[in-house]
Amino acid sequence: MNIRSLTRGDGVVIGAAVLLFIASLLDVASCDGPDSLCSTVPNAWGFSLGLGLGTYMAGVVGGALIVLARLLPQPRKVAGLDMGTIGVALTVAAAWSLLWWTIDTDGSGIGLILGLIAALLLAAGAIASPLLPPLQAALLPAPRPAAPQPYGAQPPGGYGYPGAGAPQPGQPFGGQPQAGQPGQPYGAQQPQAPQPQAPQPQAQPGGDFSPFWFAVPVPRPLFAEDGSQQPIAELAPGTWYLAVEQRGPGLVAQTQDGRRGVLQDTSGIQRG
Repeated sequence: MNIRSLTRGDGVVIGAAVLLFIASLLDVASCDGPDSLCSTVPNAWGFSLGLGLGTYMAGVVGGALIVLARLLPQPRKVAGLDMGTIGVALTVAAAWSLLWWTIDTDGSGIGLILGLIAALLLAAGAIASPLLPPLQAALLPAPRPAAPQPYGAQPPGGYGYPGAGAPQPGQPFGGQPQAGQPGQPYGAQQPQAPQPQAPQPQAQPGGDFSPFWFAVPVPRPLFAEDGSQQPIAELAPGTWYLAVEQRGPGLVAQTQDGRRGVLQDTSGIQRG
């Protein structure tokens, strides 16, 4: 499971589900008068099993299924239906049921009113998350990858860093002076004159592709390299992937488990 695949819409679903569970523990009726319903029925669980388990918990379970479907790397199905679809249906059913419980109950208490608000927010978050781009943004910011050092570079202050351990005048690089012979290298060999280096070939314009790290703004499928339209994986927001090759307008990307495929939609990707 990848917690960084959660979106802002999933955060709304989680918060609303928690609020709905808290509402099930509060009074379902107002507590005015000595013979009020609150004296015998303190919350939804004592009022009706259909209200507590069939309505409040239906919404909580629906929210849990939506979040679980987002966390799993591969979509799961229950009775031939997508787990997230079942979760959305449960949240809508809970909101519809609580609406009529609130209308039919004389003197609705804070448990019913707060439960209705939480259920409506839960259903709205479940339905609007795949539709509104602001809710599709990653819930947790993606960690930036460590900046790669040039090939052969050493950390500052270490071996090879300019000014650290620089050879003394008259002493070749790596040479150790002998006692009594200042400026003379170990083995009494004269320093060799530096050989001119051949110029390095310049990179041609539009040359080889340089691999880079990237992250996607929303979940996107990764297709097989043979050109088939069968997804082999799903790239999740909040995770960094390695682009290893340019394939027309798309990119050949590699996942954390070593699988490679073609990302056809590269719009809005974040380069590392």
